[in-house]
Amino acid sequence: MIKTPKLKFYDKGFITKFNDYTKVEILSAGTSVLSLQIYEDRICQDTFECQSLESFNAEFLDRNYDKQFLKELFEKEEKEITHRDKKNKILIKIKKD
Repeated sequence: MIKTPKLKFYDKGFITKFNDYTKVEILSAGTSVLSLQIYEDRICQDTFECQSLESFNAEFLDRNYDKQFLKELFEKEEKEITHRDKKNKILIKIKKD
């Protein structure tokens, strides 16, 4: 689940770690509704649009978030991860099978 003022997804997906990036793909009814490739210095969306980590955070999370926040969050090994930020109305829940 990803719920921010600009992103709202509550579906199943995949997190795949590659040597130089982490891919996060969310599916709804078997169709990809969000695909992110998270690199060390940028995030690319499924529209082939890339932006710096800082600008992505400012647009979709909050500009005060660490630039590596999403990459580190999705790469955690825990089975269940919850990030709740009431001030910025952000909730991210990850449950791994």
